[in-house]
Amino acid sequence: MDTKRFSDPLSLQQIKVTDNFWKKEMELVRTEVIPYQWDALNDNVPGAAPSFCMKNYKLAADLNARKKSDPSYEQPVWTTSNFELVPEDMDHLEERFYGFLFQDTDFTKWVEAVAYSLTQHPDAALEKLADDAIDVVCAAQLDNGYLDTFYIINDQSKIFSNLRDNHELYCFGHLTEGAVAYYEATGKDKLLKTACRYADYIDSRFGSGEDKCKGYPGHEIAEMALVRLYHATGEERYLNLSRFFIDERGKKPYYFDSETDHKFTPKPGDTSLRHFYHQAHLPVREQNEATGHAVRAVYLYSGMADIARLTEDEGLLAACNTLWDNIVNKKMYITGGIGSTNHGEAFTYAYDLPNDMAYAETCASIGMVFFARRMLQIKPDARYANIMERELFNGVLSGMALDGKSFFYVNPLEVLPKACREDARKFHVKPIRQKWFGCACCPPNIARLLSSIAAYACTENEDTLFVHLYMGCELKKKIGENKVSVQITSGFPYHGNAAIEINSDVPVQMTLALRLPDWAEKCTVNGVTSKNDEITDAILSEIAASTDVSSANISDGYLYLSGTWSGNQKLNLDFPMTVRIMAANPSVREDIGKVAVTYGPMVYCLEEADNGNNLHLLRLNCEDPDFKITPDAILGAPSITAKGYREEGEKEGENLYHVYQEPKLTKCELTFLPYYMWNNRGEGEMSVWVRKM
Repeated sequence: MDTKRFSDPLSLQQIKVTDNFWKKEMELVRTEVIPYQWDALNDNVPGAAPSFCMKNYKLAADLNARKKSDPSYEQPVWTTSNFELVPEDMDHLEERFYGFLFQDTDFTKWVEAVAYSLTQHPDAALEKLADDAIDVVCAAQLDNGYLDTFYIINDQSKIFSNLRDNHELYCFGHLTEGAVAYYEATGKDKLLKTACRYADYIDSRFGSGEDKCKGYPGHEIAEMALVRLYHATGEERYLNLSRFFIDERGKKPYYFDSETDHKFTPKPGDTSLRHFYHQAHLPVREQNEATGHAVRAVYLYSGMADIARLTEDEGLLAACNTLWDNIVNKKMYITGGIGSTNHGEAFTYAYDLPNDMAYAETCASIGMVFFARRMLQIKPDARYANIMERELFNGVLSGMALDGKSFFYVNPLEVLPKACREDARKFHVKPIRQKWFGCACCPPNIARLLSSIAAYACTENEDTLFVHLYMGCELKKKIGENKVSVQITSGFPYHGNAAIEINSDVPVQMTLALRLPDWAEKCTVNGVTSKNDEITDAILSEIAASTDVSSANISDGYLYLSGTWSGNQKLNLDFPMTVRIMAANPSVREDIGKVAVTYGPMVYCLEEADNGNNLHLLRLNCEDPDFKITPDAILGAPSITAKGYREEGEKEGENLYHVYQEPKLTKCELTFLPYYMWNNRGEGEMSVWVRKM
């Protein structure tokens, strides 16, 4: 491994987002989403599916308090049915566990978003609200450190008895992520100490020792959360526990087969593979295809990338690269969506990417952002940053309405509202965003990602600042004992211009590594243009004449500018954005004869509001599209219009089948809007892919 190019994210105290686009999204989260989600956590959103999250924490805290005040108190035992607990003794109905068994994470993701928001916009009232909620959560923790309300309320004798299905380590992972974020944002360590106590308890139960459990999470996230806890505390046992979970996964005999709830004894000589859904069918270094639940998969791969970097494990890194390539080249929608089937929210086989039945969970796109950033920390390769950018502007943002008050769990690429209501195969596809979900993983996941978006724009090592996303921001970069001020302005995502201004009171030796986006064929630096895959002497001369850059080269899609920087230096960049007509690999059967329209990093789509119904009858004139871009035309974003045709279809009551004749086509104008903005003007048809002429 080339450890000299390893990098780390900037702390959120180190960087201030000023970007016109992302600052607006962050403010939406701060002013609308975080308060709205707090109401949802407390079941105060009329018409929305209840969360019950804070109700469970309060109940667990109350049970704890009762036990401490009266050691003879016997906790009632519940029975389970479809993940919702119903008491055998109806006199204790008020003490039931509510919701899904992973409901705790609704709060821990909320508090993580709060933490990130506070770094960019201090808010004493919000911080007090979070502090009070943290008091309730911490009060629910058992004396031994365990903290999961499902088992605290239900039956503590069954703790860690069903790792495959019951999400304890997943809940721990989100608790830890939120605790570290809140500590880093506020300096308050109450929740962090709670997470450490829980981690210590887990460490006492799991590991390679003879007397320890050899299990691992059924739903991954603990792996990367433990790495964050290691960074926050310096305790190496947390890093080792993360590595244990990763190394143990997929070994035979399968640990999951030993658990009572789904005990399985293979026949002698049985070499079959199982547990694909949980990515536990093979040891992780032997896995070469993304399988199973998509969110679990990319959370695991993110943890693998963390451990590969921190332990310099070449075999683990090779597996990460193999799995990355499998997803990006064979199992990803053009929007960045992954996990194409609703059966298990999972990956299927290569090139199986149906548009109207796509699952493409919002959390899965968020997980790909996590994976991409971690791969960039190992090696600054634009192929990772390009996907991260695609996910953020398309697969992630589509999960939230423009007002921040409704959400998509599923992100299809084609929608016919009637089919969503009347075809059971498509019931998972919603034609309008929902206020909330009983399984509400996606809304708080969006909030925590958007609130921490600055952590994905840049990474750094000792002498290099890597710019992965062109996002308006102000940051401080430490070089030795000196600090350099860097200001980035950007027109992204609708304009390809950016400027980087560097100020240093004393000369410092520093390198800037600037991503060259894959959607731009050329780049202009300080007025001189060249192709993205080469640096001409003219560009180097122009840069050298106006800055202190002494050397420039391109590697893995990044432009490296090195020199001794002093005073005020400015780089003006431009990546020309053009409308591109994209086609899918011919192995994607659903997209044969169709194309998609993109503009810069944005995928565009057709919507009924602009083009009428029956979008399947439209065709794009690919030979002479005559694309026109109209700024702020639809919902404040540029629209794209193009020449097209509408096919005259058979009318109701006419023959279902007929002898083929050339269809009658009428010229028309097609109007495209950014995919992430669809369904903000009411219910209607939508399609990313359009037939071509």
